[in-house]
Amino acid sequence: MQMVKKSALIFLAVWFGVLLFMPKAELYYTLEKTLAEQDIKLNEKSIDEGLFSLTLKDVTVYVKGIALANIEELDFFTVLFYSSLDLVNLQVDEALHAKVPALTKEADFTHSIIAPFTVSIDANGTFGMVEGEMNIMDKAVHIDFDKVGDISMIQPYLKKGEKGWFYEKSF
Repeated sequence: MQMVKKSALIFLAVWFGVLLFMPKAELYYTLEKTLAEQDIKLNEKSIDEGLFSLTLKDVTVYVKGIALANIEELDFFTVLFYSSLDLVNLQVDEALHAKVPALTKEADFTHSIIAPFTVSIDANGTFGMVEGEMNIMDKAVHIDFDKVGDISMIQPYLKKGEKGWFYEKSF
């Protein structure tokens, strides 16, 4: 029993040390470099590194040099076996309002080792409230519109089912 306690204590200490000293900002800069290869650039006003999180404030998303969206706050949280990415107030450029919803108030993406190939999606905005998941193994996205708002601009891409509108796509 002593050996189990020692092993558990060592495991927790290593786990906490990895989380505490994980270079979160450096991981973000690596992501920026990867996105830059696709001509996508992120410009943030501030980066705050927490114990288990990384928060970016006032992020502007540029694609091929054109500002397409602004995100008030982007928060990444991880404890290695559970991770989440939360977006607050994602506002797209006016030129895209005819193609995509103008405002996403909140969007939450979560991943857990319980379902290692699935990313859960929850969001609400001018389009209403959505829930869904992205299956990385099957390369498929399924999003259900629980409460429908203004979806006129994306309705051609949606399908009508028994429970209401939904979006399905393979990538």
